[in-house]
Amino acid sequence: MNRIYLDNAATTPLDPVVIAEMVNVMNTHYGNPSSIHAQGREVRTLIEKARKTVAGLLNATPAEIFFTSGGTEADNTAIRCGITAYNIKHAITSKIEHHAVEHTLNMLLKQGVIDKLSFVNVDSKGNIDYDHLEELLKTNERSFVSLMHANNELGTLTDIERVGDICEQYDAIYHCDTVQTMGHYAHDVRKLKAHFIVCAAHKLHGPKGVGFLFVNHTIKISPMIFGGAQERNMRGGTENVYGIVGLAKALEIAYAEMHQHQDHIQELKSYLKEKLTAEIPDLYFNGETAPEKSLYTVLNVSFPAMDMADMLLFNLDINGVSASGGSACSSGSNIGSHVLTGISADPNRPSVRFSFSKYNTKEELDFVVDKVKQIVSQNVTA
Repeated sequence: MNRIYLDNAATTPLDPVVIAEMVNVMNTHYGNPSSIHAQGREVRTLIEKARKTVAGLLNATPAEIFFTSGGTEADNTAIRCGITAYNIKHAITSKIEHHAVEHTLNMLLKQGVIDKLSFVNVDSKGNIDYDHLEELLKTNERSFVSLMHANNELGTLTDIERVGDICEQYDAIYHCDTVQTMGHYAHDVRKLKAHFIVCAAHKLHGPKGVGFLFVNHTIKISPMIFGGAQERNMRGGTENVYGIVGLAKALEIAYAEMHQHQDHIQELKSYLKEKLTAEIPDLYFNGETAPEKSLYTVLNVSFPAMDMADMLLFNLDINGVSASGGSACSSGSNIGSHVLTGISADPNRPSVRFSFSKYNTKEELDFVVDKVKQIVSQNVTA
């Protein structure tokens, strides 16, 4: 059975060109980039070339790009180091952020590093209340703001340039989790006004275990990982050379092919949305779905209440469809999606996140719709 992969928001298949680039480096370059001999210098050159490539695509300077083990480390570094560097005692986020943000801020509150953690209001589609954000900034001391570009479960987009303008007005430090949108939209850090943005290479057909943190040149932070002078004394530890090279190549391809991929994947998303709506009664969508308001790679579907709702993803899996999802947390329970709970989704309705890539086709989606229709018709509560 040929499996259909629709969980690209979790991770994407490696692009063959990226694999070839990494294998070439593995075969020909093995020196430690911190070594001063010829083999070390050759590898150091590869890292700095990758840094320059990434910086050029973002309209950043190479000195603003720091390679990490992925998005989680980049988020943690931005939050922990950004807050401590400026002795900030008040942070603002939302209740639908990724756990890399939510858990980190909650831990800083528990440890007493910050005195107060505020949550900006979001509506039933996951949209940020910009007026409430401004009110929180206006009525508190200097703040650290962490709001993501696109929600990883819903796909709802935040106007991050608007957030940047508001943060600038109140002298806030602004961190934006751009893991889901890096390589899918063009980011110009000179226009964005964010102090930190992040990347995980495996979300854009690059390798797992590598990412980067952009740190705006207007601020200075201390390292989170000590033990070496790597990354200009900002991250101790021998660099993941093959991963860094793969990241730069994946991002380069993503930018070169961005418009055609946007058109192709948006067409797939619209196609699946229309087919599911036509075939399954009492179905709706979590989060925004309009192209201008929603990440084109994600469609979160709310299915009608059904028997054994927790088996929906399992049944899709055994029918050859890989997707993800869940339901809102039940009262008094921590089990479920904190994002769906954050938008007050119905906990009795199971949800599935279908997420697409450049490798998916309409023929695959026709198969998925047929399987979903069969599963739902057999299990919907009378």
